[in-house]
Amino acid sequence: MTSSGPSPSSPSSSSLPPHRCHHPHPHVSFWIGPSSLWPRLLLSLWLWIGGPPVQVSAAPHQHFHPHSIKLAGDITLGGLFPIHSRGPHGLPCGELKKEKGVHRMEAMLYALDQINSDPELLPNITLGARILDTCSRDTYALEQSLTFVQALIQKDTSDIRCSNGEPPIIRKPERVVGVIGASASSVSIMVANILRLFEIPQVSYASTAPELSDNNRYDFFSRVVPPDSYQAQAMLDIVKALGWNYVSTLASEGNYGESGVEAFMQISREAGGVCIAQSVKIPREPTAGEFDKIIKRLMETSNARGVIIFANEDDIKRVLLAAKRANLTGHFLFVGSDSWGAKSSPITELEDVAEGAVTILPKRVSIEGFDQYFVSRSLENNRRNIWFNEFWEDDFRCKLTRPGIKLDPDKKKCTGEERIGRDSSYEQEGKVQFVIDAVYAVAYALHNMHLDLCPGSSGVCSNMDPVEGRLLLDYIRAVKFNGSAGTSVLFNENGDAPGRYDIFQFQMTNHSLPGYHVIGQWTNNLKLNLDEMQWSRGDRSVPDSICSFPCRPGERKKMVKGVPCCWHCEECTFRSTSGVCTSVFSWWYVILPVGKPLPYCVGLHRHPILPTVVITFIRFNAPRQGVVETQFVLLTGIFLIYLITFLMIAEPGAVACAFRRLLLGLGMAITYSAMLTKTNRIYRIFEQGKRSVTPPKFISPTSQLIITCILISVQVLGVFVWFAVVPPHTIIDYEELRPPNPDQARGILKCDMSDLSIICCLSYSIVLMVTCTVYAVKSRGVPETFNEAKPIGFTMYTTCIIWLAFVPIFFGTAQSSDKMFIQTATLTVSMSLSAFVSLGMLYLPKVYVIIFHPEQNVQKRKRSFKSVAEAARVSQKSNEKQNGETRIEPDRSQ
Repeated sequence: MTSSGPSPSSPSSSSLPPHRCHHPHPHVSFWIGPSSLWPRLLLSLWLWIGGPPVQVSAAPHQHFHPHSIKLAGDITLGGLFPIHSRGPHGLPCGELKKEKGVHRMEAMLYALDQINSDPELLPNITLGARILDTCSRDTYALEQSLTFVQALIQKDTSDIRCSNGEPPIIRKPERVVGVIGASASSVSIMVANILRLFEIPQVSYASTAPELSDNNRYDFFSRVVPPDSYQAQAMLDIVKALGWNYVSTLASEGNYGESGVEAFMQISREAGGVCIAQSVKIPREPTAGEFDKIIKRLMETSNARGVIIFANEDDIKRVLLAAKRANLTGHFLFVGSDSWGAKSSPITELEDVAEGAVTILPKRVSIEGFDQYFVSRSLENNRRNIWFNEFWEDDFRCKLTRPGIKLDPDKKKCTGEERIGRDSSYEQEGKVQFVIDAVYAVAYALHNMHLDLCPGSSGVCSNMDPVEGRLLLDYIRAVKFNGSAGTSVLFNENGDAPGRYDIFQFQMTNHSLPGYHVIGQWTNNLKLNLDEMQWSRGDRSVPDSICSFPCRPGERKKMVKGVPCCWHCEECTFRSTSGVCTSVFSWWYVILPVGKPLPYCVGLHRHPILPTVVITFIRFNAPRQGVVETQFVLLTGIFLIYLITFLMIAEPGAVACAFRRLLLGLGMAITYSAMLTKTNRIYRIFEQGKRSVTPPKFISPTSQLIITCILISVQVLGVFVWFAVVPPHTIIDYEELRPPNPDQARGILKCDMSDLSIICCLSYSIVLMVTCTVYAVKSRGVPETFNEAKPIGFTMYTTCIIWLAFVPIFFGTAQSSDKMFIQTATLTVSMSLSAFVSLGMLYLPKVYVIIFHPEQNVQKRKRSFKSVAEAARVSQKSNEKQNGETRIEPDRSQ
């Protein structure tokens, strides 16, 4: 492999000619330089779609690629690596990043060497590269990545001439067929947006943000590392395995941190059993004292000792440092993402604070071949790496001499004889394996494409010149091979790699040396060795990170609204003889461990008023108290309303649930059907009497019973249809008492009746009630000696008020922790009050007459409709005179 890149001490060569050409028309000059992003982007797009011919001016000693490595080859791959950190005070680049930058970039060079020397993979085809520095900044990376699309911007230069009349010699930039990178998710997202416009496939070795799994927005993006959605699931499984149900989250601002935490929160909401105490974000540019405020905020929910952290190395270190300043060493129990992994830099000199931290890292191995390659790099044999001089000075803490620059006498001079791993510490960076796998994924895709498009051809054939980006993407998504670690490399339909993680814990006393030790792994499910774990000061018992502790005997849980993991312990209202805490309405439902019903009921309450009324009516035959048949139908409905209360508190079962469905609305339907029939009869009689002496139809006792039964049958028919569609049965509801440990699940045994089904069951009765009230209002002017309209009217007014109060209470407590108690109490009390109102206003006056004034309880002669009609006309005239300020007393004769 040859290198056309510059020496370590000089920038790379320019892809533009070092001369100025002139157009014969009036002078117009453009210089495509790196100083401004958007003008260059707009100019590139303008040139791409075709604009008027312009003069291209190339100033001497200026270069389009000021910091890049260019390796010649038949097919060129792009590379994006964070060689430098983000620059301070608005500068694009900062200090060198040895591991994440140089190690990873050298891994790509190593992979290219291996591929180009392999006679079986892409034979007679050499892979070249154009490698750029992203400086860990998304906007700067976007500016640099314009290099990759220059060859795709076509421009007609036929009208461009140099000053001597000759056409200019313009070196065409190399065509990049695919890009390896970037590292940070924010950088990959920014770069992916422009690469997809030019259909250049991108394969990342480290970007794990779940957002990049969106195949509609990032259709040309793939990655050899699993997305954070898998990582978030693994971290949730760890939290549950440790028995924690109350944790906080901490994220660095940006795509990686925020997307990771959002994925964890979403998965925890869907799975249940884990509550988020606080979700704290670390600003991109934190101010002084910011991390002390973060620690103080986390302590507002001190029971949430577990902290899920998706943050970069610098932020992790500053969080640990702030916890130490707050004298909280050992309090927080960190569960770190792969950005923490098994790195030593975030915890250096903070090992006591980090002790017990559980971290996660995609399953990887150290590539021995790369170690041999990298430790053999020297200033002489690695001139293709333009950043290697800077790495050398940083790694060996020395200074290289340069012509014209005087060496600082306080700095050690580099001899060039230093050796990596011998004169400096060396440990392979964790993502080296994935960089190699990413390069090989593109290489295998190109190899398979070559076999299909260029059969029998040695070298790149015309069908692959140029390489079509969308077709290459299809080949990339279809590859499957054993990677550098011996595990399979493949992609799903979204371009994601499968999730395989190692679980580490940082321990200080369990082994001879402090460090990260493997305690488990995750591949679609968690395998965690709890016996290998230890915590602060060598403690082997798992610390608690729960919202509320179990209540003591004699106390009950009062759940906190909206936080199913939290409750308050309060003294019991009632206790059983064994000391078990019960509540006023605890007999309504049954709490049970899985598969073990524990029935618990109480005796029936007594309602003496109803039996007194019934016995009185039967004993004295109540001849004057209205139509006897209708009266007993009404009493039957009132009795069923009272009865439903006891069915609602009975132990749930198929039979009990069936009777609940049947009787919940039946009692009210019977009661208000009878009342509606009576009020309608009275209204029709007196309205007809105002017009003629002919009686209306269906006013006989038999007709009244038939009408009442027809109205009742509608309710019964609806219930039996419900029985046929959904047979009555019981269910166990785990939502109300969801435990942190699913193995200790406790649920509520109840009938399969939702809030909506209860309202539907009562809706017909409510329609009857409202209709009856309307007729009672219309009949309010009828002489009181001829009807029961006024008592029925007062009954219905009061009943409507009761049920108007029922609706907001019933639905307003749907999210309450005591929903079951309140809703059941509201329903049964409302129904009992309705029955009591009907019984009291309609029958207690009759019982009073029967018992205390029996002389009035005599059979009256049967009135003719003619007399009723006359009374109706007199009543109408009286009302008209009264409105005219002349009052006439109604005729009270019988």
